[in-house]
Parts: sequence; structure tokens; C-alpha cells
Amino acid sequence: MTDETASGTPSLTVRDNRTGREYELPITDGTIKASDLTQIRLNDEDGGLAAYDPGFVNTASCRSSITYIDGDHGILEYRGYPIEQLAEKSSFLEVAYLLIHGDLPTREEYDEWVHQITYHTFVHENVKGFMQGFRYDAHPMGMLMASVGALSTFYPESRNITDPQVRDIQIVRMIAKLPTLGAWAFRHAQGKPYVYPDNELSYTANFLAMLFKMSEQKYEADPRLVHALDVLFILHADHEQNCSTNAVRSVGSSQVDPYSAVAAGIAALYGPLHGGANEAVLRMLRRIGSMENIPAFIEGVKAGNERLMGFGHRVYKNYDPRAKIIKQAAEDVFEVTGVNPLLKIAQELERIALEDEYFVTRKLYPNVDFYSGLIYEALEFPPEMFTVLFAIGRAPGWLAQWLELVQDKEQKIARPKQIYTGQRTIPFTPAVERWA
Repeated sequence: MTDETASGTPSLTVRDNRTGREYELPITDGTIKASDLTQIRLNDEDGGLAAYDPGFVNTASCRSSITYIDGDHGILEYRGYPIEQLAEKSSFLEVAYLLIHGDLPTREEYDEWVHQITYHTFVHENVKGFMQGFRYDAHPMGMLMASVGALSTFYPESRNITDPQVRDIQIVRMIAKLPTLGAWAFRHAQGKPYVYPDNELSYTANFLAMLFKMSEQKYEADPRLVHALDVLFILHADHEQNCSTNAVRSVGSSQVDPYSAVAAGIAALYGPLHGGANEAVLRMLRRIGSMENIPAFIEGVKAGNERLMGFGHRVYKNYDPRAKIIKQAAEDVFEVTGVNPLLKIAQELERIALEDEYFVTRKLYPNVDFYSGLIYEALEFPPEMFTVLFAIGRAPGWLAQWLELVQDKEQKIARPKQIYTGQRTIPFTPAVERWA
């Protein structure tokens, strides 16, 4: 039952049926403090109640002013700005500035921001040697994770996270260097020489040049491809307290340097349940193979024998706003590269899912992963590079979340409770007797 405290603060009245006692728990921002549950106990020796919430399905771990999501209505906003407007009218570096600093930049601030990031795109030559030490078939995401973590050894001052100037330069370095490291991981897997940054190019154009430049004097990507990839980076820039962001915050709560915290985020993104969904969509589309096979596949989904990848989301119970934008980006890319034959299968699956009562009642709408894999494939990225592209786009969000964490006086080192289910107080028998 809900009520108000004597001071007028909304509260929750809880009755413990074990003891008959009632407790009044203040409600703030639609939540109660988990620590307030500890007062509900059987006796003084009882540790009090705790909440059991695997996967943090209904537990808020922080207060944040970075990203707002309304999953029921398909709303995503960065610092209050709708994602649709940012994707249409902004650039990735401007969105990165917004996430990190909280406001859109003035012309002077933006020019300085772009200059700083451009200036820091190069990495120490020892980083190049470090990356060249990986096996020829090393996964690009594993290379990125390791090389980002290694950057902490090149910038030991980064451990001084209480200094605002030190924090700022690490943030610039990370956003600047991730495309270089990601492109080198890509080239490494292909056995091609690493390409150094070209500081005359924009952030995204430079990334494409480092990926695909061969013997030409100057690599100039098609502006439509540059724009499409920039939009993809914007769409992935932050997404509230997801698995990888939680990893960045959890590791960052130990007050480690930001490179190590972001490396933890990359490790979380490496997992197929987080960053690998768009690759799963491509596998599904290939398995369907042709338009004629779609009806049988849909029946298989309804019977529980197939999974419709790229539909549904833990947060969104409506059309993922990023999916609408990415669908348009796909059309722009295919103007340059030619249409991927899998696109027609994808479009027909989307049409069916939006009209069929089975999917509509279950609120299975396309999410951001449904079309992104098709774009990446059209840009000639192998599937193992998809999560690297995701990580480059997500870096500003991770860093904004890390920055918010280290300045939040309410935050403590992450240390969840557990419910112990093992045995207790077993007498130990020495090995000589157990093996006799």
C-alpha cells in the first residue's frame, strides 16, 4: 500500500506477516532504497531483507542525466534531445560532445573539440607492435579489448581520476584512438599493412580510410557511406544502463583508470547476447534463403522451432526508434553498394511482424540490430567486425557514464549481495586420510 510520510513524502507501507510489524519506506523518483529493506528483520541478529533481482531487471543502480528511454512509447533521448533529430541534423562528434559535456557546443567549443580529437588519433608505435603480436586469425574484438586496456600503461597519469583535466584528456584520447585501433584490428585479420590516420579527413571518413586504403595516394570514401556510418555511430552512442555500460560503471567504481573500465565494457559487448545480435540476424536471413521460404519460417517461429532475430527488446515494447532511422540509412548505403539480396527477405519479415496478430500482441517490433548487419555487410565488413563498430560508436556513452560515476558522491564500489545456497560448516578431512 502507498501513502505519505508525516513530512508529506510519498511512501510505501509494508507489513511483515512473519512479525506483524509495519514499515514505512520513502518513495523517491518511483523507487525505494534497497538499504531501507534492511530494517525489516525478525530480530536484532537478522541481517534484514534484501531484494533478489538477477540481471537487475527492476533495480536502479544509479541516478543519471545522460540518456532517457521510454520503452513503451519508443522514445530515446540523449541529454533530452530526441534521437531522431540528432541522427538527422547532428554529427557523431557533436553528439559525443553533448553526451560528455551535457550541452551542445558553441562553434568555438566544437572546433576545439574536433581539433583535439583529430590531434590524438595517432597511437604510440609500441601499440602497433603490441597489436602485431596477435595471431594472424585473432578476433578483432579481442584485439580491441586488449589494446584499449594496454593504453592505461601508456598514460599512467590516467589513474588520477580526481583531476578534471586528467579526466578530460583521457576522454579525448579514447574517442580519438578507438577508430585507429579498430581499423588496425581489421587490417591485421586481413594480413594488410596498418594505415595511419589522415588528419585532413573527418572522424568517420578517416576511419573508413584506415580500413580500406590500399595503394592510392588519398582514399576518399563516398560521402553517402560516411554519412550512413556517422548515423550508425550516433544511434549506438549510448543506451542507458545496458550490460556493457553496467560493466564500465561496475569496474569504474573501483576507481580504476578509464581505459581499464572501457576495456571491461568492450569485453561485455563481445558477448553474443549483447553485441552479436546483428550477426545472428544475418545468419537467420541466410538460413531462410528466399522469399518462398518465409511462410514456413514464420510458422516455425510460432511453433517455437525458430527464433525471429532482430525483433523485440528488453526495454522497448514499441518500435525501436533507432530501427526506423537505420532502415533509411540502409537505403542510402545500398544506393552506393547495390542492394543486398537479403534486404527483401528482411523487409517482408518486418511487414509480416507488424501486421500478424501473433507478433503484434507480443510487441515484437524490429530493433536496431535488424538492419545494421545488412549495412555493415554492404560496407564489406566481416561479421567479426560488427561489434568493433558498435564499440567505437558506444565509446562516448561509456565515457559519459564513467565521468558521471566518478563525480557522483552517492556511488560506492559495486558489491552486490548474494543468496548463499551451498553447504555449511563441513569438517575438513586431510588429503592423507581421504586418499587412504
